[in-house]
Amino acid sequence: MNDGDGGAGRAAPRKRADALRNERTLLDAAAAVFVTSGVEAPVRDIAARAGVGVATIYRHFPTRADLIIAVYRHQVEACAEAGPALLSSVASPYAALGRWIDLFVDFLVTKHGLAAALRSDSAGFETLHAYFLDRLVPVCTRLLDAAAAAGEIRSDLNALELMRGVGNLCIGADNDPRYDARRLVALLIAGLRRPR
Repeated sequence: MNDGDGGAGRAAPRKRADALRNERTLLDAAAAVFVTSGVEAPVRDIAARAGVGVATIYRHFPTRADLIIAVYRHQVEACAEAGPALLSSVASPYAALGRWIDLFVDFLVTKHGLAAALRSDSAGFETLHAYFLDRLVPVCTRLLDAAAAAGEIRSDLNALELMRGVGNLCIGADNDPRYDARRLVALLIAGLRRPR
């Protein structure tokens, strides 16, 4: 092996990390714009928020559907990665569960607009929904199991049921600005606590 090969091997991962970081910046910007302006927001608004040119958005995501799907997947991954990180860094499993549910609610606010935009492609939508369940149900299960093992919550809770309940509480926020989904979800999570 020569020095040239070793240098090339080291350079490729750095470029890949930069490309991934740039893509995450674009996806975070798109998600933020989608929340405030909907999934039909002008690409120039997303580019401005990301600090890039419009051509950069199109180079990464040639169609709006590509961008919407990428935002959806990016947010699922961020939510999935947050669960274990919270369990290892927050004072108690119940507190970690509460913080993760807050992130899940943030995701759902964006997801409703994304899901509506993707429904025209039923096969694609079903694939994304299966991906969502495959990535997030195990994370929620782990959080629930940890809180139950610590004696903080009941032990008979099902992650999918909890996630559906949270999702149903978030739906009302779409049509009524006075509807406070966060407050209702907080009440639901408080109700999981084991009486002392």
